Amino acid sequence: MPDIIQLLPDHVANQIAAGEVVQRPASVVKELLENAIDAEATVIKLIIKEAGKTLIQVIDNGKGMSRTDARLSFERHATSKIKKAEDLFNIHTKGFRGEALASIAAIAHVDLKSKQENQELGTYIKIEGSNIIFQENISTPKGTSIAVKHLFYNIPARRNFLKSNTIETRHIINEFQRVVLAHPTISFSLYHNENEIYHLSSSNLRQRIVAVFGKKTNEKLVPINEVTDIIEINGFVAKPEFAKKKRGEQFFFVNNRFIKNAYLNHAVTSAFESLLSSGYHPSYFLYLTVPPKSIDINIHPTKTEIKFSDEKTLYAILHSTIKHSLGQYNVGPVLDFERSASLDTPYNFKDKKSNSPKIIVDSDFNPFKNEESKSLHFHSKQTKNNQWESLYTDTSIHNVEVEAETVNASLFSEETKTNKTYQIHKKYIVSSIKSGIVYINQNLAHQRILYEEFLENITVKEATSQQLLFPLEISFIKNDIELIKEIKEDLENIGFKFDKILGDSIIINGIPTGIIESQITIIIEQLLEDIKNDIPNASFSQLDIMAKSLAKSLAIKTGTVLNLKEQEEIVNKLFICKQPDLSPFGKTTFITINIEEIDKIFNN
Repeated sequence: MPDIIQLLPDHVANQIAAGEVVQRPASVVKELLENAIDAEATVIKLIIKEAGKTLIQVIDNGKGMSRTDARLSFERHATSKIKKAEDLFNIHTKGFRGEALASIAAIAHVDLKSKQENQELGTYIKIEGSNIIFQENISTPKGTSIAVKHLFYNIPARRNFLKSNTIETRHIINEFQRVVLAHPTISFSLYHNENEIYHLSSSNLRQRIVAVFGKKTNEKLVPINEVTDIIEINGFVAKPEFAKKKRGEQFFFVNNRFIKNAYLNHAVTSAFESLLSSGYHPSYFLYLTVPPKSIDINIHPTKTEIKFSDEKTLYAILHSTIKHSLGQYNVGPVLDFERSASLDTPYNFKDKKSNSPKIIVDSDFNPFKNEESKSLHFHSKQTKNNQWESLYTDTSIHNVEVEAETVNASLFSEETKTNKTYQIHKKYIVSSIKSGIVYINQNLAHQRILYEEFLENITVKEATSQQLLFPLEISFIKNDIELIKEIKEDLENIGFKFDKILGDSIIINGIPTGIIESQITIIIEQLLEDIKNDIPNASFSQLDIMAKSLAKSLAIKTGTVLNLKEQEEIVNKLFICKQPDLSPFGKTTFITINIEEIDKIFNN
């Protein structure tokens, strides 16, 4: 029987490795930015086109590479970061696997220009699908410029799995934010399709957070600082009143590396216990510094998941630190056992004797005096009315009877007799139909009604808008502002009116009829989150997501008491919808029970 095991060709092995390292354009952005940081760059520029599908370019002023190093950097498992296995448990750099550039070069066209400070000329290498097309000496500034073009050009199936430009751009900006927040002393800039999205100067941590998430973020931040023998914690948490329904602004960094850890996240959220409303999540930017030997970061290709040698201790320290900071800044309740100087006796009163209070007694006071007069008055009245039954006169009894008759009359008025709907448990509307009874879920039914109305307003006719007395300014992060610009026309068709869209905020002077001003921020944040998390591959799909999101946010909630008119309005509007039996998200809006089913229940 012939041998069947074969060694894979290098280009196939590189493509397999690329599948682990490069999942989407954002993966390339992460690897290239981290390489620039490891090269000790102080200024880094990221340029992307068509959400990174056409071009991802990183330019830095770092140490650069020699001619030989530039060539070797594209070989598999070629790295300057580690030399022996023990080095894996003492990592101080971002990259160390030696797979990133080889994996990227296997699935894209790559142009690399690099020059060291002491060299007169730099190196230019052009690679297509792991094949080096040419290498030559050129004149180039100190540092490295690497351009990745036509990602997944030789793997069409992988390219087809990429999401829309909006979704892929969001992932790129998320990776960019994680890197820039971890390194506030480095200057970063980001350009997308020749538009500047971020220009971040070297700063401290607080300034960097405000620069990324908007100027109004500054007032939200509560400082966190704690130093122990096993961990140092720095950073900020947001005040409870600024909590959001989405988890976007939650950042953990360990030794300046962004990580995801559900266990430590629970430590933070539990510290906010009883301070947040149900369904809301705290925002935080926390930087943990631990000895490199106490963590293992070599468990996942993306290096966002790490293992700690003593997670339980870290949990306890993190939880108590945040709890203490919230109390220290009067955000949360705290017990302070330290003596307050304000409670000390002043020096001048140290030996002074206190005066005893004088007690004055009224010898003529009689507490029963008023009671006696009342008793005499009642006795005289009782004498006047010989029988105690006379206290309850015929008039009183007559009044009670009349009142009862009035109540009964209102309960069984003509309006009530013709009533066809009832609300039960503040959740369902029950109505009688010819064949039996229909039970309607008021929340799901209203979602369907609003969804079809919004969809019609967006695609067919212009919705009515109510003018705000004072324009409302709402702050957003820059990538949210870009998304709002994309959907601005559709929002205006629904009824929103924009005065201005600035770099980190929007000013609204008109809102759709039926929306309360206090709901606007929550509605728009939820809308943006729904658009980001879905996969709109056509303009209509994005409109559909928008209509669904608004319908879900504005629909009558379970627990809302509805009067008769409101109940009938929901019933009438539901059954003129094009698809009344399902909510926009595919849930059943009503069920019917026919008279035969009811008869069977009572005849068994």
